Amino acid sequence: MTGVLVVAVLIASVVLHELAHAWVADREGDDTARRQGRITLNPISHLDPIGSVLVPLVLFTSTGGGSVFGWARPVPIVPSRFRDPVWSDIKVSLAGVAANLLLVPVAALVAIVAFRLEPLLGVAVADGLVLAAGLAIQINLTLALFNLLPIPPLDGSHVVYHLLPRKARPAYRSFGRYGILALMVLLLLVPGALDVVFTPVAFLTDLTHAFIRLWI
Repeated sequence: MTGVLVVAVLIASVVLHELAHAWVADREGDDTARRQGRITLNPISHLDPIGSVLVPLVLFTSTGGGSVFGWARPVPIVPSRFRDPVWSDIKVSLAGVAANLLLVPVAALVAIVAFRLEPLLGVAVADGLVLAAGLAIQINLTLALFNLLPIPPLDGSHVVYHLLPRKARPAYRSFGRYGILALMVLLLLVPGALDVVFTPVAFLTDLTHAFIRLWI
């Protein structure tokens, strides 16, 4: 049951992540995502069967629930349509990360309300909400920090791209064709390769839980 809840929370989180990309891109002048039906909360429009379901379940099971992340289908972007080729690209890239980070305090608030209203909601409902909120905190922190890695085509790479000398940009961007594959190989060959993400996620999760305990 927990595995199903993990996938449900992850799906909601990656959908909002991609929706944020699509919405900001539309605001910045590129309506490609809108024309392809990506400015929607309908998960079918965003999900990737492997990245949104299979990988999260395998990772959650193999780590005993200690770590989970995944991804959705990338939002189609045509940078040449942006009003500002640099700042628009950066805003669109960081919009998904911002959406995930905003979901963390929302989840914390849900947990606090569930704790306080347990007599009204009942133990089963309150415990379910607290569990979902806890998963949302961990998953959204993981998505935010994972996507900030400077590995093309992850969101953080777009910021790094615009900071690089112009001569270095084409080679860096071309690595995007192999970036995710290289990351998967790294994960298989180097245990703990993603500790650079999971360690701060664990710290920030504990910090958020400590904040919640102050209000219950």
